[in-house]
Order: sequence, then C-alpha cells, then structure tokens
Amino acid sequence: MSGCGKVKAWQVPLRLVTGAFILHSGMEKWDGPDEQAQGVHGMARQTFPFLENIDAPRFLKLLAAGEIALGAALLTPMVPTRLAGAALTGFAGSLMAVYAQTPGLRKEGSVWPTPDGIGVSKDSWLLAIGLALTLSPHQKHHKHVKHIKHAQHVKHVRHAKGHGGCHKHHCHHEQGGHPGHHGHLKQAKLVAREAKEARRLAKGVSPDGHSHHHAHRHGPGHARKGCPAHH
Repeated sequence: MSGCGKVKAWQVPLRLVTGAFILHSGMEKWDGPDEQAQGVHGMARQTFPFLENIDAPRFLKLLAAGEIALGAALLTPMVPTRLAGAALTGFAGSLMAVYAQTPGLRKEGSVWPTPDGIGVSKDSWLLAIGLALTLSPHQKHHKHVKHIKHAQHVKHVRHAKGHGGCHKHHCHHEQGGHPGHHGHLKQAKLVAREAKEARRLAKGVSPDGHSHHHAHRHGPGHARKGCPAHH
C-alpha cells in the first residue's frame, strides 16, 4: 500500500486492520438471518427514529453494503487516506451514538459498558482510528511546505554570499586598487593645495610673502624687518 505514494507507513496497519474487519462484517451481514436483521434494526431505530420506515431485512442489506464499501475503500491504496478516514469516522460515530442511546449497553450513569455492551463499546477504537486518519497531514501540502522552506533557505544563502562579495569589493576599494572615500578627500585637498601654490607663483609671490621683484631689487640679503612690506 505504501508503494503508491498515497499511504504513509504508519497508516498501513490502521487501514489494513480496520478495512479487513469492516469488510468481513459486511459480508457476513449480507446474507444474515431474520433474527439478526431484527436485532440490528431494533437497536438502530432507537437512536435514529427515521429507520422505522425501513423494514429490517432491507436495513440489514443496506448496512452490509455500506460496510463492504467502507472496508474496500480502506483497503484500496488509491483512495486518499483523509477521505477513507472521514468515512470511517462517520460510520464509527453512528455506532457510538447507538451505544449511547440503547438501554442496557452502558452502566447506569456511566460511560463504561455492561457485559452486553462490550462488543459495541469497542467501536470507539474505530472512531479513534478514523479521526487519526482524517486529521493526518496532507502529503502533497507537506512536500510543498518543505519545498518552499528549501527555496527560502537557498535564497538566503545566495543573498548572504552576494552581500559578502559586495563587502569584499568595498574593502578592496578602501584598501587597494580604487581609492575609497577618504582617499578621494586627500586627493582633492592635494589638488587644491597645488592649485593655490600655482596661483601664488603666477603672481610672483614666494611662500614667505616676498615678491620676486622685491628680492631682485633689494638683493637676497635684504632684511625683512627693514622692508616696508613687512610693516
């Protein structure tokens, strides 16, 4: 059953055991005697009054057909587990309703069965199995979620790698081949200083404030303090 990809390993024994049991029960009821039909129909109509309009032999046939169909569905791998579980839950729920409404099956003021109700009370296990199958996570949805998480993880890793490359590239510009922000500022200051020096030389002014004409006129030994330009 697990080879088709629709039934998980833990669901196989649940579907196999319940399916075989219900299928066998339905096949035995199919040709059941009138006494069996009267007894089953009498218990069922106390819980579901509308069944009074159906005679006992026909009701037994309908019940047998329903059990055969349910058992076959549980045993068929192509039937989705949640669908088979929902059908089993509905069937077992109706059996538990009969157990709760039929006098003599339960102890007075208790949920526990009398000796006559033990056989019916065990159908609570079918209800639990049906709920477990119905509430099991959808396999395709689970795979889709895993695929989305994997894609997000790959995207995050790629983004982290790209960010690391940008950081390295930025550091390379700061430290190596391309000047960084501080390098550009230094270069701009150097150019401005050279331009200022060039303008000063073009005007004939030396860095100490004397013009070339003044030095040529008074001589290189001329004292600065004697020059009116210094006063």
